[in-house]
Amino acid sequence: MQGLKLRPAMALFSTLVLASPLQASVCPDYSAGYNADDYISARDSAPEKMGWMQGSPPPEDKRIKLSDGSFFRFPALRYSAAHMSEFLPTTLVKKRTAQVQTLQYELDASIDTLEITPWGATVPLSWEESLWQTYTDGIIVMHQGKVVYERFLGGFNDYDRHAVMSVTKSLTGTLALDLVHQGLLDESLPVSHYIPELKVSGFGDATVKQLLNMTTAIDFDENYADPKSEIWTFSAAGNPLPKPKGYTGPTGYLEYLPSVQKAGEHGHRFAYRTANTEVVGWLVARVTGMSVADYLEERIWSRIGMEHDAQFQVDERGTPFSGGGFNASLRDLARFAELLRNGGKYQGEQILHPDVVPDIMRGNSHAAFESPLHESLSSWSYRGMWWVTGDANKSFMARGVYGQNIYIDPTNDVVIVRLASHPVAANRANDCVTLPAYQRISEFLTEQNHH
Repeated sequence: MQGLKLRPAMALFSTLVLASPLQASVCPDYSAGYNADDYISARDSAPEKMGWMQGSPPPEDKRIKLSDGSFFRFPALRYSAAHMSEFLPTTLVKKRTAQVQTLQYELDASIDTLEITPWGATVPLSWEESLWQTYTDGIIVMHQGKVVYERFLGGFNDYDRHAVMSVTKSLTGTLALDLVHQGLLDESLPVSHYIPELKVSGFGDATVKQLLNMTTAIDFDENYADPKSEIWTFSAAGNPLPKPKGYTGPTGYLEYLPSVQKAGEHGHRFAYRTANTEVVGWLVARVTGMSVADYLEERIWSRIGMEHDAQFQVDERGTPFSGGGFNASLRDLARFAELLRNGGKYQGEQILHPDVVPDIMRGNSHAAFESPLHESLSSWSYRGMWWVTGDANKSFMARGVYGQNIYIDPTNDVVIVRLASHPVAANRANDCVTLPAYQRISEFLTEQNHH
């Protein structure tokens, strides 16, 4: 198929976000073929220990490249995840000149020894050891607006920008939902009302709401093992490298999307497909007259005291990768999460429409799984590009491959942001540790507060 010559780099480029986002993990009953013994440990694969890209020039065996796909092969991934702009073209999401929001710290040293019992395991882990087990690069925990825990591991620093993979979807979805509640985007209208270019595509008669909830019926699969999978056409179109000789496929995401065909009836089934988010990004751009990157800057990033500029990866035409191309610092992601926990308010100012967060928290009627991989996931749904747990605390999450998470527990006033570079893309490799860990620390902080 056309574009397969791009496969070495683009297989890895697209797995920034396109692998299945919510599956099982390393624990005994949920390993799904992942064996931790097959990979160098997090401590031994730390970039500073491996010596990636050190020297002038770096030795050949320590050099990482985009062209051959090595930039996203483990263990080089542990370096590239925090240095994405060295490999891929990006556009800035500027913090501008707003005063930086100073975070308040009340660190709790006892958290490191807090015991976590992973799903399917009988022996608990300490919180600290769970970070190493899941190849965590950086994690921050906030309770009632204060930082109670923060760690930077594996050579990742507070000033570095980390690729957040499919967490990007939730930022894009937040912008779109905000436009909905501002009355600038009508969820009941078909996508083609706003983007006539998609009228004859599979997206044309899907409503904006179906798009936002990933209940479109489109002929788009993300099977990397199948060379005929639609993901390869998508990946080839979005590849920022020059197209190979003889390539006749689409160039850029916006040229690719009109070619996606319909398969079934919209609105009946949840199916996680990154192409949906690319259309959401196009909607944001069409309604606002700004790219997703520029509108994120205008609406949020320049207004809530960010410490660093963020970055969006772009295709050959300069279109931001709405489904997975965002890169930001750990603390700034925590500031964004706090904005959501506070109902879209920052220092008394309503930045997002007040109905956005309640809308997310209500979730969607379509369950995330017909057959959940673990009983703890049976109540999950998907709304506005956010994963909604359906738990008693009304927690919701942004999630990305290789272990990227934003976890918001509005009932207990807890925010957790975790960035990682796990050797396995799908979250089957870490969910059984991280999800019970988030629940446990939320309970612990609430108990501490009551004492």
